[in-house]
Amino acid sequence: MVDKVSKEVRSKMMAAVKGRDTGPEKLVRSMLFREGFRYRLHRRDLPGTPDIVLPRYRMIVFVHGCFWHGHDCPKGRQRPKTRPEFWNIKLDGNIARDRASQAALTAKGWKVFTVWTCQTEDDTRRVLAYLRSRRKRRRLSIHAPLN
Repeated sequence: MVDKVSKEVRSKMMAAVKGRDTGPEKLVRSMLFREGFRYRLHRRDLPGTPDIVLPRYRMIVFVHGCFWHGHDCPKGRQRPKTRPEFWNIKLDGNIARDRASQAALTAKGWKVFTVWTCQTEDDTRRVLAYLRSRRKRRRLSIHAPLN
């Protein structure tokens, strides 16, 4: 199948795709910050350079685009019809790299969450619920009487 746009236009379109500070990522960050959770961004010293790192809770949040990371939703299952050999290698490589990064982080004792673009708000609520429960446990352990 032939691409519907010229090489130059396609190149500009692909160059505009951002890898960080995307709309969904900013939404997750603002929801976390509003709740009082502080984090670090894009730590290169961790496998997969996670989007959001909450060191106090030993937690990682990846904010993934459904197409680029192969989510099981209509956008994630859709693969380009032009140059399928290139796209299959590219997208399958992303998925494999994500799995390897998550496994390495889990092995190092990190709790890993993935927020998908198509369900950003629901996934973020799940992350917040987990963090709130951890915050309560931390407060209880800090204020527990010493015997």
